Parts: sequence; structure tokens; C-alpha cells
Amino acid sequence: MIDLDLLEHLETYLTEHRKERFANVLSQRTKHFTVATEDVYQLHNTSAVIRSCDVFGIQEVNIVEEINSKSIDREIAMGAQKWVDLNRYNSVKETILDLKQKGYQIVATTPHEKDAMLHDFDITKKSCFFFGRETEGLSQDVIDEADCFLKIPMVGFTESLNISVSAAIILQHVTTKLKQSNINWQLTEVEQQEKRLDWCKKTIKSNEEIIERFYQI
Repeated sequence: MIDLDLLEHLETYLTEHRKERFANVLSQRTKHFTVATEDVYQLHNTSAVIRSCDVFGIQEVNIVEEINSKSIDREIAMGAQKWVDLNRYNSVKETILDLKQKGYQIVATTPHEKDAMLHDFDITKKSCFFFGRETEGLSQDVIDEADCFLKIPMVGFTESLNISVSAAIILQHVTTKLKQSNINWQLTEVEQQEKRLDWCKKTIKSNEEIIERFYQI
């Protein structure tokens, strides 16, 4: 549990507009869906996926860095990494194990498997959408452990889309359907309080000194 007195104190340093903005954004956040990127080569692709997650209300992004390990491109993410939680993993198997323990089904996004089309996807299950490397796609480990496969309907000569574009299309579709459903998809009250505190710390300059003074009173 967080210190609610500390949260209340820190929020006095925010403008009313900022506090309302936090509340409005948090009311649209979800952990019902999450995203995983697997050893993406191009840094701007991962950064763009993070930005899409922020835009469509996905609170957590899982980054697998078994082969490639890079810093998130701040310019491309445009600050989204401040508002979205990044979980980093050193292996695909570790990632999948952790996600399944959290109750997520593994959804492999690939145009080469015959399973659910995007418009037929069952949104009722907690799901992690896996996006693979630009050239090779998803690893065999993800394919083997996937609970289902998902693809975007395409009618042109091109067989695949850039991963950041695919992520945006999929997330826009599934989050729209989710918010039109009766599913309990929002963050819990405690989770929202935790993010309010986290975002306060990331917003307020000299927050460490303010917190230290708070506990000295």
C-alpha cells in the first residue's frame, strides 16, 4: 500500500489541470491487455509501440532483449515512457512464463498462421500481444508457446506491416471493443493511486527533497 498522505501532499504541487489530466488518463488505462516486443532491431519501432500503448491506454509494455539491448528513443516515444510501465526481460521464455503467471494468454501476431482475424478476436481474455523482429518475425519459442494467433486482414500484395503500424491497428481495435464491453478492464483503485504517486514523482522537480522534508515533519 502506498502512503496516501504523501500522495495528497505531492498533489498540492500540481495544478488543478494536471491533477484532472492524471485522473482522466488513469480512468482509461488498462492492464487487461499488454504488449511484448521481441528483440526489435530498429529502436524507433519499439519506441513507437510504446507511444501507441500510451495513446490507446495500455499501461504495461514488455520488452524482450535477449539479443538486442538498447535505450528507448526518447524523441520517438515523445515522453510516453514516463507514463507507461516498461518491464524488461533477458529471455523470451522468462517473459512468457511471467506473463502466464499473471494470467495473460500469449497472442502471436503473425500473418502466416491461420487463426483469428482481428475482427474475430475474443477480447474477454487477458491477453499479451507479441510483436517480433522486423525481418524474422516472432521466434519459434513464441510460436510454440502461443495460445492463439492473430492477424490483420490485408488485401494488397504486401504480406506484412511494420510492427509499430501493426501494434497501433491492433490496439486501437481491441481497446475500442473492450471499452464498449461489460468487462472489468480498468485499473483498480490501488493501482490508480500507485500511478498517481509515480506520476507525481516524475512530474515534480526536486521531488526527493520534498519527500524527505515531508517525512521529517
